[in-house]
Amino acid sequence: MVRIRVLVVDDHRIFAESLAAALAAEPDVDVSAAGSGPAALRSLERAVAEGRRYDVLLVDADLGGLPGIRPAVPVQEVGEDGPVDGIPLVAGVRVAQPHIRIVVLAEKDDPQRAACALQAGASGWVAKDCSLSRLLTVIRGVLRDETHLPAALLTGVLRELTAARKHRTESERLVESLTPREREVLRCMVAGLGRKAVAERLFLSPHTVRTHMQNVLGKLGVHSTLAAVALARRAGVGPADLGQALTGDVVERGGQLA
Repeated sequence: MVRIRVLVVDDHRIFAESLAAALAAEPDVDVSAAGSGPAALRSLERAVAEGRRYDVLLVDADLGGLPGIRPAVPVQEVGEDGPVDGIPLVAGVRVAQPHIRIVVLAEKDDPQRAACALQAGASGWVAKDCSLSRLLTVIRGVLRDETHLPAALLTGVLRELTAARKHRTESERLVESLTPREREVLRCMVAGLGRKAVAERLFLSPHTVRTHMQNVLGKLGVHSTLAAVALARRAGVGPADLGQALTGDVVERGGQLA
């Protein structure tokens, strides 16, 4: 019998242990529980090292305690101004271990967050109070590359995904209006570099960098670095690789050429 290895991630210990116990009663399911995001990441890494990878991750949508983890793919801003939740964990795990199928467990239906979860790489969104048989159907379904959503959420999720696609297309168009040098500056901004650091990295004067940054904000139609970075993420612009010097136009130290 092929056994399904499941990891339940929920910071409500009683719920996590109860769900794990219920799933463990199934003859084809091996299940473990983790009480936080960091604990889940350690469990996943340990399983890979021991050659017994997990197949499915069940993640609490409202999971806390994940400082520093942000979606690794361009998704709508989740947790940017509030508590970090389980959706950024979805994106991080999907990038690190793409074979894992992830199902988000939620207290309530939320089309916007469900759409964000799908964009981050989740294969399903189910209510925490759903029946065990329903959850098992979802677990087995996502392993067949199916996507599972409550019927009541379908219209709202499709609307959110369509809007996100429209926003991404518009963001990509705005980024394409930048010059190669301005795109380099934008990538540095995404990496969190300030004006002085950008100047040192690109061998430009701070004054030249300030001009480039102002041009970037103007062309993107935003009024702050934070807004520019958010738009860049939606357009799929990644941060500058801080381990390597950027290449591009030939420049002179001191920023005489840009």
